[in-house]
Order: sequence, then structure tokens, then C-alpha cells
Amino acid sequence: MGAGESRQHDLEISDSESDEEQQYSDQEDDDNDYEDVKDHQSPIKTPTKTPSSVDEIDAKLKALKLKYQSKNQTLKNAVKLYVHVGGNTAQSKWAVCDKLTSFSFAKSTSAGEEDEDNEEDEEGDLYWFLKIGLKVKALVDQQLQLKPILDQLRIDFVSNGVYAIKFFSMEDYKGFIESYEKCLFENTYGFECNEENKAKVYGKDFVAWANPEAADDSMWEDAEDDFAKSPIFKTPVRSNHDLREEFEEAAKGGNIKSIALGALDNSFLVGDSGIQVVKNFSHGIHGKGVYVNFDESMKGHTESTPRKALLMKAETNMLLMSPMVKGKPHTNGLHQFDIETGKVVTEWKFAKDGTDITMRDVTNDSKGAQMDPSGSTFLGLDDNRLCRWDMRDRHGIVQNLADANGPVLNWTQGHQFSRGTNFQCFATTGDGSIVVGSIDGKIRLYSVSSMRQAKTAFPGLGSPITHVDVTYDGKWILGTTDTYLILICTLFTDKDGKSKTGFAGRMGNRQSAPRLLKLNPLDSHRAGMFNKFRGAQFSWVTEDGKQERHLVATVGKFSVIWNFQQVKDGSHECYRNQVGLKSCYCYKIVPKDDSIVDSRFMHEKFAVSDSPEAPLVVATPLKVSSFSISSSRLSYA
Repeated sequence: MGAGESRQHDLEISDSESDEEQQYSDQEDDDNDYEDVKDHQSPIKTPTKTPSSVDEIDAKLKALKLKYQSKNQTLKNAVKLYVHVGGNTAQSKWAVCDKLTSFSFAKSTSAGEEDEDNEEDEEGDLYWFLKIGLKVKALVDQQLQLKPILDQLRIDFVSNGVYAIKFFSMEDYKGFIESYEKCLFENTYGFECNEENKAKVYGKDFVAWANPEAADDSMWEDAEDDFAKSPIFKTPVRSNHDLREEFEEAAKGGNIKSIALGALDNSFLVGDSGIQVVKNFSHGIHGKGVYVNFDESMKGHTESTPRKALLMKAETNMLLMSPMVKGKPHTNGLHQFDIETGKVVTEWKFAKDGTDITMRDVTNDSKGAQMDPSGSTFLGLDDNRLCRWDMRDRHGIVQNLADANGPVLNWTQGHQFSRGTNFQCFATTGDGSIVVGSIDGKIRLYSVSSMRQAKTAFPGLGSPITHVDVTYDGKWILGTTDTYLILICTLFTDKDGKSKTGFAGRMGNRQSAPRLLKLNPLDSHRAGMFNKFRGAQFSWVTEDGKQERHLVATVGKFSVIWNFQQVKDGSHECYRNQVGLKSCYCYKIVPKDDSIVDSRFMHEKFAVSDSPEAPLVVATPLKVSSFSISSSRLSYA
């Protein structure tokens, strides 16, 4: 498929009914004077006129409401319901589903059965559901992908299809959002939404997260960025190469499980039976015809397919990790693969104080550590462990790799926490500071000098953090959840007036509210309800003073790209009139014909003068493609 498509939709909600729309509504209605509502990301050349004020919107709706008064004067919470039909075809449109209906929030069991008695002893089993007429009944949670559009008094959402509701008054619109937020809080945390309970969830220092409308966003605006500058490193591009061209080729050996991008000459595609070595170019990666099969030491294991590949020692060695022991995402060790000889040189074991232990993830000591030729240490993470492993013995002598029992990695630094941390994922900054994401949604920051106690612990928003990344300078953190990405600014001003990050000091109550990155309901439905966001990360920078330019995440067959500068811009159109945490819906999608294994930007040194960003590499199980981003290629809604 094509390399990219704009996240704009020339779809509109109109109150005039075509013959096709008649099947969704059998009520009579005269809507000829009701202003057509355009999708807020429509690319129609004549932009939608935005009223000068909310009062003006309200005045118009009140005037229009007079013609409906005979029908809805006794109908509480009246709305008009639309459904999106036609999928992703040229015939797609919004169709009237119910010309006049009402919404309500009601408690039901998790199976959706009505709570008629509402007895107190059943409260723990009850959840809030959204009901709209007889056509919609959905659990109030993030799966709804609710998207409010204030200047149209409209809300889009996903519930076994894509729907939109339009309100007849600003009062009803605001009342809906207020009720939804309260129901979402209660369904997420298990108790009523009030200031006292918000303080319990977020903590006294995170007032900005509980009440983002009152948050100080100055750190977002003041944060230094160098987006206007191209990277110093530039590699030549072939004279006949078009930056807008996409390069795609089949992967030798097939069934790609992961990709390990190199910052030097080569990158690597890891599959079931071996590793394909590919060459790094300014226009992307291409096969060199070299494929190294795993030897019997790897093939002999029932669950040996590597799902994590970590480059080390100036990218001449690779650590291959195969989590999933007895169906769980943990492993007792890993393989060290020598790329130059094509051999697995040893199988390492994880142990502490003479006892075998497990790890669920490993990562490099810092953002650029894989390029260090002398590197012998790396970081490990398990549910309640954070540590540093060393491949040398305690006296600095390289361990005997021929030991029949297999060498044991040395636990050189770290901490084994009491139960309850439930670590899921982690990443490192340029100086080796560590960010850790947890199943409860918390994100903890550890300085380079201590793994025992977090300098800063950001509260969760109710969704597990499945992947986390951090900028080279440590100023920005990107967390992945199933339904949204969360972007956090770690900057704060200490009591002496100095600017620091949350890795270097305790932020206290001096932090700003995070921002969310979401798919709009149409794209969320296209991606599939069972497909989740995976592996969101920044573009790759390993030098002080450089700023990452883009963010990329995978969901199903989509790679989704956000412009970092645009996301940080508080005056951006996406944030206008939003309620609650600001959410950005302006992105670019790269679609593929198969589910995507991973999407990552190459190292900044592979950027060229015509494109300040290095190429994006997208891998599916059978193919790998790469393309460069230029200003003419990538536009955002």
C-alpha cells in the first residue's frame, strides 16, 4: 500500500436525508435550515467557519432549538444520532440513525444487565453504561474513543461501529461531558468522582493531572526545541533517488519477530530461524544478501524465537531474549550472538545470590550505549526488579564462556522491590537515567545514580503502560497504553529558580498536565477493536542539543506518526475548546497489507538535507519497508 495517508476525512454530517439515510430513521423531520456540520478534520478547501465565541454558538443553537421545541420540549437530554457507513470507501458518509432520541448514563452489571434494585451490596459489581435511545449501549471506558467537537456541539465515539451525536444546546453538550468524565473516573478507579477521591488517585502534588484546565502549561511552551535546525550529520543521497519513494522488499527467511536498528553500518531483522543483515542508507535499509541461521543452541529450545534483540559492543554483538516461559512474559536468561562470526557465543543465566531469577525486559545503559565498543553491561527489568547486569566477573576478568553449566550474569546494581510495583517496561536517557512504566499506569523516574527510590512517580490514568520511551535529554516521556499515548513533560523549576528534570530532583507540585495522543473514532474503528497501540517511541537522537522531531506508534496494520513540535504547541487547533486533558488527533498513518511488527525511525545521522528526519522503517512478518519524510510528503491535519 502507499507510504502514507493524511488523517483528514472529506466526510460531513448533514441533516438532509438521502434515500440511503432513510433506512436509519423513520421519523419525519424538517432540517433544511439546520447548518451542515463538517468533520473537524475535513480537507475541504473552504474551511469551516468557526464562530467568534461560545456565546455565539449557544445563541444560534437556542434559536434553532425553537423549531424542535414541539418534539423535544418533554424529551430530556435530546440528541440527534448519526452512524458512519461505507467504511473506508469513496461512498463513506455519515447517515442519520435517529433524528430525535436521548442519552443517559445508567449503572449495569459488567454483562450489561440493568440494575433495577441498586442495592448497596451489589455496588462493587456495577458499572456505568452510556445509553442512546435503543441503538447504543456501551460501557463507559477508553474503548469508546470519545472525541468532543465543541464548535459543532458534537461528539463522535466507537461502539460496534462509529457514531456521532449532535446536541441541541450548549447546556446538554457540557452536561454530557461532565457526566461522562464522572462515570469514566468511577468505572476506572472504583469510587465516586469527587475532589477527595481525585486527591487519593493523583496525589496532592499532581493537581494539574486532576484539574488540567487550571494547570500551568508554561513548561510546554518554554521547553527548548531545535526543530528548525537540520541535524549536523548528513549522508549523501543518490542523485536519482526520490525522497517520496518507498522502498519495500521481502525479508529473507520470513516471519520477522523484531528489528534491531543500528546507528553504524548495519541493521538486523530477527526471525524464527535466523537474522538477516541489512545495510543502512540515507534512504532506508536494504538487504545485503547475508542471512545467518541460528545454530542448534538456539533451535533446541521450544520457545527460543527471540522477541527482543539488543545491540552491544559497537553493534558487533547482539543479546537475544526469548520471553514467554510457560506462557508468561519472563525468561531465565538470554543468548549472546556474535554478529561477525554468526555464532551464539554463550547462553547467559540470570541469578542473584546463587538463585536463578527471571527478567521480562532488557535495554541498553543509555541511548547511545550500543555504539560503545567496550560496553559490557546492560539493564534488566522484572515485575518487581530493576537492575544492571555485567558480563564480566567481579574481578573484571571476562567470564569463561565455555563453562559447561553456562555463565551467570553479575547483578552489579539494582533493587528488588516489595510486591506491588508491577513493572512492565523501561527505557534510558542519554546520560543513563531510567524511566519505568507499570501495569497500574504509573511512570517512575530513576536517576543514573540510584535504582532504589524513584525521584519522581507520575500517577496512572487507569490504563497499564505497555511501552515507554524518553527523549535523549530526559525532558519528555512517551508512554503507550492500549487506547492512547501519554506525553509527559519532566521539566520543573526548583526552589532556587533552576530548571531541572524529574530525573534529577523531586518535582513536588511544580509539574504541568500531560497530553494524550489518540486516534479519531473513524481510524480507531478502521484499525480494529482488538488491535492496540504498541511500541510508541521518539525518533532517534544521541547527541546533546538535538531534539527529536517525530513520534511513531503501531496499531494493527497502521504506523501512526505525530509531529512532536505540533503536539507540544498549546495553541494548536486540536486543543481549542477541549475539556480535561488535552488530546491531539493530528497525525499521519502509514498503512500496510499485514499486521505491523514494529515501526522505528533510523538514527539521526541518516537524515539528509531535503528531509530533516531520518527514514522510517516499518516491518511486517514478511516484508520490510522504509521511506524518508520531507515537508512535501508528510502533512498533518
